[in-house]
Amino acid sequence: MAIPDYQSIMLPLLRFASDEREHSLREAIEGLSSEFGLTDAEKKELLPSGQQPTFDNRVAWARTYMTKAALLESPRRGYFRITQRGREVLAKKPTEINVKFLEQYPEFIEFRTKRSEPKEATETENLQTPGELLESAYQKLHESLIAELLKTVKECSPAFFERLVIDVLVKMGYGGSRREAGKAIGRSGDEGIDGIINEDRLGLDVIYIQAKRWQASIGRPEIQKFAGALQGHRANKGIFITTSNFTRDAEEYVSKISSKIVLIDGEQLSQLMIDHNVGVTLVTSYETKKIDSDYFIEG
Repeated sequence: MAIPDYQSIMLPLLRFASDEREHSLREAIEGLSSEFGLTDAEKKELLPSGQQPTFDNRVAWARTYMTKAALLESPRRGYFRITQRGREVLAKKPTEINVKFLEQYPEFIEFRTKRSEPKEATETENLQTPGELLESAYQKLHESLIAELLKTVKECSPAFFERLVIDVLVKMGYGGSRREAGKAIGRSGDEGIDGIINEDRLGLDVIYIQAKRWQASIGRPEIQKFAGALQGHRANKGIFITTSNFTRDAEEYVSKISSKIVLIDGEQLSQLMIDHNVGVTLVTSYETKKIDSDYFIEG
């Protein structure tokens, strides 16, 4: 089954705590993952940031919301247990517990008011934890930036695109200094090779580059031509960069030949530009923090 949203986890979590014992969040995660029948892949599925498993995050938020509504309480750091109110709720045998259900409790209303949560939200937003909403918004901004960046790159002149490729590769650690890379690239211009750049600062090995500012997909014939050019230079490493994309035949061909050729399409190029701050600038930075449990350990 799909990973349940955090509101669907609330009632099972309260039932999990119905034995009135103290439980750690990890115990709850393990118990509920079995109850929901999650696969190993689903247990390991991460949030877009890659910082935390999605299911772990949702169980944690379900616990937080029910704690704010006083259905659960935290008797000591890192543990929770059911409250008298929580037992009373279970005694009524509810079919589900969600945010709307919790709004009957003034403690929860006060919590949401302090957090300035919107009273009206879309169905999708209601299924996401605050952390997931933040990551979703970030992902949308990121995808929009990639699309806008790629459109801008496609409108650049061939000469500027060549300099852009140099900047990206230098920021990634290739070619030594910007000046050295500038000398190396764009000098051969023959036999399907657009440039040469050092793989490391000492120049122990070189990488041959083909950079095409194209609209159409790059097919196998173009990659074969590039591979042949590498052989003509007795080289075995190459990077083919394009503003468009590669056909499946081209990708399969690269996987079968002895030469090591890396294909970088337009979206990947845009991502590398973002990762290495080429052609983009920081607007705002947000930090999310959590409790440092080790700090509060009293010796």
